[in-house]
Amino acid sequence: MALFANAVQLVTPRLLAAEGEFHPPSLDEFYPPALFFEGTPFEMNRIMLLRVVIAIVLLILFYFGTRRMRVIPTRGQSITEMALDFVRVNISENLLGKVDGRRFLPILTTMFFMIFAFNITGIIPGINMPATALVGTPLILAAVSYVTFIYAGIKKSPKNFFKNSLFPSGVPKPFYILVTPIEILSTFVLRPVTLTLRLLMNLMVGHIILVLAFSATNFFILYAGSFYPVLGVGTLAFGFAFTLFEILVAVLQAYVFTILTAVYIQLALAEEH
Repeated sequence: MALFANAVQLVTPRLLAAEGEFHPPSLDEFYPPALFFEGTPFEMNRIMLLRVVIAIVLLILFYFGTRRMRVIPTRGQSITEMALDFVRVNISENLLGKVDGRRFLPILTTMFFMIFAFNITGIIPGINMPATALVGTPLILAAVSYVTFIYAGIKKSPKNFFKNSLFPSGVPKPFYILVTPIEILSTFVLRPVTLTLRLLMNLMVGHIILVLAFSATNFFILYAGSFYPVLGVGTLAFGFAFTLFEILVAVLQAYVFTILTAVYIQLALAEEH
């Protein structure tokens, strides 16, 4: 029923400029009109409002999930503990060890659940828009990751972090002419850029494909006539299948972003630094 409602919500009149005429989705999908404070620095559209609402929902869920911890956990506490332990054990402690893992656990946990929650809104009926499909949120998350691993490296070895990052040991000195620019590019430029683009593009493309599949279904079944309703059945089935795939993408992108951040922190804490 949720998948069916999702299809109905995605097929909206704005995709059909005139009855019987098919119009594919465009980038305008990601720039809805302002809802509040139009023309001010605090202007909010549908996607920005969604980010605020999802952040509040996350805070409420974790507040009630951890408010009264018991030795014999309730069902809600068990679910909350399983979710938190997934990040703590499989990402933080697995890559950083217990000591450093505990230090950076709050930021990694926040990052994982924030990204997952912002991603999953893309398949929720009535919302149908991932909050990470605009560059703002992925860019801020990448900046947080960037600052965190640089802070970790400087905190670990204030004098040698940048030196060892840019001039790796064991490389003959003449080769630093080639190696150092590559290290600058890969470590201090490409890391935040790839984090941003990976998260942004996966969710943006996923949304466009879903809208395309369900709007094509609407056109084939209701307007095209002839044998085209048969194609509509195919696009509808594809849309449902891709909706399930988007759930996997929502989880996977949260996991990949968080684990890459942990890897960058691990590299910054390496002994050679």
